[in-house]
Amino acid sequence: MAARKSTSRSKATKPKSSVSKDQLLDWYRDMLLIRRFEEKAGQLYGMGLIAGFCHLYIGQEAVVVGVQGALEEGDQVITGYRDHGHMLATGMEADGVMAELTGRAGGYSKGKGGSMHMFSRDKQFFGGHGIVGAQVPIGAGLAFADKYKENGKISATYFGDGAANQGQVYETFNMAKLWDLPVLFIIENNQYAMGTSVQRASSETHLYKRGISFGIPGEEVDGMDVVAVYEAAKKAADHARAGKGPYILEMKTYRYRGHSMSDPAKYRTRDEVNSYRDTKDPIELAKAKILDAGWADEDTLKGFDKEAKTIAAASADFAQDSPEPDPSELWTDVLVEG
Repeated sequence: MAARKSTSRSKATKPKSSVSKDQLLDWYRDMLLIRRFEEKAGQLYGMGLIAGFCHLYIGQEAVVVGVQGALEEGDQVITGYRDHGHMLATGMEADGVMAELTGRAGGYSKGKGGSMHMFSRDKQFFGGHGIVGAQVPIGAGLAFADKYKENGKISATYFGDGAANQGQVYETFNMAKLWDLPVLFIIENNQYAMGTSVQRASSETHLYKRGISFGIPGEEVDGMDVVAVYEAAKKAADHARAGKGPYILEMKTYRYRGHSMSDPAKYRTRDEVNSYRDTKDPIELAKAKILDAGWADEDTLKGFDKEAKTIAAASADFAQDSPEPDPSELWTDVLVEG
């Protein structure tokens, strides 16, 4: 009898998941797609098929997937140059993203934008921006348009811990709160900016506090846990959508690769990287939640991984088969006359 009572109490006090089976499975598949796509992009870069800079999102997948789960159709997304994951999370096709990375006509910006500058109006994705922090005032501008139109939409504006020290970010914070704009400022703190740790570059290392002097609430979030990201993003989105103004979310995350493909990342130890992979990997954490809940078995999850690898491989084939832009494209999309 005692044993039965103990079991009953255990079941009664077991925490209820804040997300559904379908939500978590979808997020797991999305994170896998981003991971396998980025791995394939890294391979193409090594083969010389991607030119210029290429910043991979490997390790940070839970941030954009969790935030995207809290957004609604019509909400806008804008980010910096570590952007391939954001594109895929908004529903942009892997074929078009990879074709753009390789500078082909089948890419989202017709092969003229490359890794850092592609857009999709259909998916409300407004870049991809190569200038550090430049997307932050633009993201607030998108939110200003939403408020002006009274359309109930919000802007998810991503930037990194390095960009958090840019002056234009604070000018944007001031105006965003002054006008109570419906914008989420999402700081993807992967702890190293370009190659300098946040402890060496920031006098206040708790970046979610950066909005205090402007009256903007903030929160620190485990950016390696997709469920924690979703819960925080949902709270922030509800705040902005209710007309209460901007909200800052500091996502504590970690990138496994260097700042870009040309960065050997010698400013951190191999043990540090392996520790994150072994104990905090966002895909493995989501997998454990799924298995613990009994929502899928190992074979099903392996099938998701195989599917992601197939899509990534197909996107590489599509990119290599897609023609290069015609020289006449140099003169298109340069100026729009009103």
